[in-house]
Amino acid sequence: MSDYKLGLEYALQQDQNDELKTYRDQFHIPKNKEGNPWIYMTGNSLGLQPKQTKSYVNQELEDWANLGVEGHFEAKNPWLAYHEFLTKSMAKVVGAKPIEVIVMNTLTANLHFMMVSFYKPTKTRYKILIESDAFPSDKYAVESQLRHHGYDDKAGLILWKPRKGEELLNYNDLENILKKHGHEIALIMIGGVNYYTGQYFDLKRIATLGHKYGCNVGFDCAHGAGNVNLNLHESGADFAVWCTYKYLNSGPGSLAGCFVHERHAHKKDLNRFTGWWSHNKQTRFNMRDEFDQLPGAEGWQLSNPPILSMAAIKASLDMFHEVGMEKLTNKSKKLTGYFEYLLKQLGEDVIKIITPSNPEERGCQLSIQVKNADKTLHNKLTKAGIISDWREPDVIRCAPVPLYNSFEDVYRLVKKLKSILNE
Repeated sequence: MSDYKLGLEYALQQDQNDELKTYRDQFHIPKNKEGNPWIYMTGNSLGLQPKQTKSYVNQELEDWANLGVEGHFEAKNPWLAYHEFLTKSMAKVVGAKPIEVIVMNTLTANLHFMMVSFYKPTKTRYKILIESDAFPSDKYAVESQLRHHGYDDKAGLILWKPRKGEELLNYNDLENILKKHGHEIALIMIGGVNYYTGQYFDLKRIATLGHKYGCNVGFDCAHGAGNVNLNLHESGADFAVWCTYKYLNSGPGSLAGCFVHERHAHKKDLNRFTGWWSHNKQTRFNMRDEFDQLPGAEGWQLSNPPILSMAAIKASLDMFHEVGMEKLTNKSKKLTGYFEYLLKQLGEDVIKIITPSNPEERGCQLSIQVKNADKTLHNKLTKAGIISDWREPDVIRCAPVPLYNSFEDVYRLVKKLKSILNE
């Protein structure tokens, strides 16, 4: 879409024509001390709370109060199988088969559990490849895995870097790295959407390339789940992990998701950590049986799940199931394209957008560099009622989330940014 127009009237008209406009009212929009709603652009950091979340969590609190332990079987949503209520909806969100998806643990914990299975170093093939500006927790995790296996965490880490003077990563450079070092690399672990630049990688291309050189391939999709069409099954990746508190609106620190490709579903000899929740459901409570591995992603569970966190995830996933990723991504492309259009009116000598301009290579986040700016600009935006996200050294990240952000939000954000820059 390239026929964007200036002016508030255009933004209001787009909101009026938006088929998802009613969903904004289904979220709590935070307000400032004067009672005015914030322009909230940090769904890429913490999504807003759906209004129905409280009733979903309260249902479990009531069942706990009224039923005690019997809630595992007698609750409105029996706790024993609660994670199964999330599987189909989550699988649709990330483009996977139900057998490939599980909601469990938290993001970096899941990354470690996946590396137990898919990082299998040998004397000659032990290195891990990540993007140079990976989310810090990913970098810390893979470094600790290298140390755990007795390797130097600097010599064992290979970084996919952008070219000099550029911010985005180039696939030709990745191929050159693999041509040179592929025989040494045990694991490729890339952020599906880079947290800093917002670059959405071609997961299938990376997985195919990695497998060509004998590497296992995984993705951290924290900034992709609920934001872009990940198509994890078709990507062919061995595994993927993601959190649910950003675009999936499940609340701070909530449980995470995990994908294991179905070709690994019945590999009982695949190394992993286990617990009673990865044991055969029919004999789990016999308690004295020899371990019997569950097939699929469920076979990576350890403990019975925290129901209150899952209730909040269910509240959001029910909304995603109702809307569908196709409608969400269609609006996202229009909304983010409009945002990009307005920012460019400020002049390239003032603003630089480091996120790819191709809508297929990004989600809703735009990462903005403002010439000669520092964090004081971000502080001024916050004071003006705009909740954005600052990342050192000089990037403001803004994410107009299609479920609850409007064209008017985007218009007013850019108008306030322009006013601050003209001070």
